[in-house]
Amino acid sequence: MGSSQLQAKLFRGFSDRSRLAILEILREGARAVGDIADANGLTQPNVSNHLNCLSDCGLVISEQKGRFIHYRLCDPRIAQLLELADELLARSAHRILNCANYREDG
Repeated sequence: MGSSQLQAKLFRGFSDRSRLAILEILREGARAVGDIADANGLTQPNVSNHLNCLSDCGLVISEQKGRFIHYRLCDPRIAQLLELADELLARSAHRILNCANYREDG
């Protein structure tokens, strides 16, 4: 698999609104599934499914803390990547929002 194909696959983890919201929450530190669900309004089963996806892809890791499993970003560069995205959006959000090529599916 070529580099651009692998990068496209990596960015799929960031392309789903729910997964991205979870990654944003985990930027602040490790959280349990219930805390993540409360923070973004998703159901716990939905959060668990997305966390499984993010974990399978190597973007988050989990650890048992008492009765709960806490998830966190597996690499601090993920938080840096999200921060860079914020910086890019600060300069070009209006153009991205109006881009006909990036229509929302729903």
